[in-house]
Amino acid sequence: MNDLTSKNPAGKFAAPLLAHFARGSLLALGILATAFLLARAGIAVSQEHDGTNIAAALFGRTAGQQDVAAPAASAVPAGDTRAVVDYLSRKYRVAAAAIEPLIRSALEAGEHFRVDPMLIVAVMAVESGFNPIAESPMGAQGLMQVIPRFHQDKLEAVGENGSLLDPVANIRVGTLVLKEYIRRAGSLEAGLQQYAGAANDDSGVYAAKVLAEKQRIESAASRGRQNSAA
Repeated sequence: MNDLTSKNPAGKFAAPLLAHFARGSLLALGILATAFLLARAGIAVSQEHDGTNIAAALFGRTAGQQDVAAPAASAVPAGDTRAVVDYLSRKYRVAAAAIEPLIRSALEAGEHFRVDPMLIVAVMAVESGFNPIAESPMGAQGLMQVIPRFHQDKLEAVGENGSLLDPVANIRVGTLVLKEYIRRAGSLEAGLQQYAGAANDDSGVYAAKVLAEKQRIESAASRGRQNSAA
C-alpha cells in the first residue's frame, strides 16, 4: 500500500477523486479542442443545416464541387441524425454540440470514400469515445486512433497536411485506413481486427465490439426515423 494512504486514511479517498477530476479535465480539453478546430474551419453547428451544407463546410467544397468519382454528399434526415447524436451524447457523456459535427463529418467521409458511415462512427466510439485529443501509448492519435508514422501517405492523399488531432483530418484518414484494411483482409470482420492490430486474434473480440456498437447506433437512427414519421 502507498505510504500516504496508510498514514493518512483520507488519502485513499483523495487519489480516486483526483483521478476522476483528471479524466474529466482531459475530456473537457478534448471537447474544447473539437470546438476550436471546427470553428476555425468555419463550421456552424445547428439543426437547421442539412447534411450537404455541413459536409461542404467540413471539407471546403460547395455542392457543385464534388469529386466526380465520389457520390455527392446527400442531406441526412434530421430525425435520424438527432437520434444518433442523442444516443452517443448520453452514452459517452460528450456534449451533443461536440458530437454532431463529427457525425456529419463521418457521413461525408463515408459517402466520399464509399465506406459505411455508421461503421466509421462505431470505430470512433470504440477507439476514442469521441475524444479528439486521445493518444495511446503506441502513438495512435485522435478520434479513430491513427498512428501517424504508418499513414503519412494517406494524410497527403486526402490533402490534409495538418495534425491527426484535427478531427476532420483524423476521420478522413481513419476512413481510408479502414477501407484499405477491409479490402486487404477480404472481409469486414478481418479488416476490423487488422485495424485494431489484432489480426491474429481468432476470437474477433474487437470486430464484435465495433459491430455491436454499429448495430446500436443504427437502432437509434431507426427510432429517430420512426418518431419523425409519427
